[in-house]
Amino acid sequence: MRIGLDMMGGDFAPTEAVKGVKAFLDTVAADVHLVLIGDEQQLLPLVAEAQLDQSKYSVVHSSQTVGMNEHPTKALKEKPQSSISIGFHLLKNEKIDAFISAGNTGAMMVGTYYSIKAIEGVQRPTISTLVPRENGTYGLLLDVGINADCKPENLVQFAILGSLYSQHILKIDNPKIGLLNIGEEEGKGNLLALATYPLLKENKQINFIGNIEGRDVLSEKADVIVCEGFTGNVILKMAESFHELALRRNIEDDYMKKFDFEAYGGTPVLGVSKPVIIGHGISKGLAFKNMILLAQQMIESKLLEKIKESFVSNEKQ
Repeated sequence: MRIGLDMMGGDFAPTEAVKGVKAFLDTVAADVHLVLIGDEQQLLPLVAEAQLDQSKYSVVHSSQTVGMNEHPTKALKEKPQSSISIGFHLLKNEKIDAFISAGNTGAMMVGTYYSIKAIEGVQRPTISTLVPRENGTYGLLLDVGINADCKPENLVQFAILGSLYSQHILKIDNPKIGLLNIGEEEGKGNLLALATYPLLKENKQINFIGNIEGRDVLSEKADVIVCEGFTGNVILKMAESFHELALRRNIEDDYMKKFDFEAYGGTPVLGVSKPVIIGHGISKGLAFKNMILLAQQMIESKLLEKIKESFVSNEKQ
């Protein structure tokens, strides 16, 4: 398999991206060829210094970079030789099997929508985050930011996508799906929650357990927690602050360390036809290594094929 990596994306590029590549190649025995997309003048000295196995990677030169604060659509249109643009070109033309970047999130989403397209039947692709639980396992929360306003049908699809991801990537059998709400009772919530509940309840593709409250998010009550992106993003940013708070207060706690985003790298865009993984702008070596591992898992598990099958069968019902 060939995994493309934007080496110029993120606040610490390309230095930390090279560290992540080295960590992956040094510790993972896999038939993976990495395609490193970036400015050769900056990249090649770092790659040489890292003493990477030359048979395990190739470099594709990019002469432009999309800045973190640039307008996504304008940047991709005006910078066809950027590392992000080239990455999507390679993915679209099947020169790579997955694409990873910690660069401009908006540009990554625009590139995904217009280059890769959604899987047939998926109304809105979504992004998720892992939720650390005290027993060492992880739950999944989605959407966490790209769909701030949603319809009930969107949340049902998020539940299906999250369920499939949990089964095939997190290895959770028959994952429990919970709808994030302000109360456990079926009649609680705003208009979106009230309209979504019966649709989840009647959907035979998922194991819906009902509403869950904010205090249940970090528990094992639900394996997949569904909400619209506005609420999900607030929870995500608050959870990230737990780790920062622990560091500032010199708190040594194994559970709190699990809130460090570096531990799981990035988030896949679920619902599109090829693997696209978006990393945090401040990603360092460990995060890049884990994003490559996630891309490898998605390809080996044939997750996208299973999502396509699920939505085809859903359309026929």
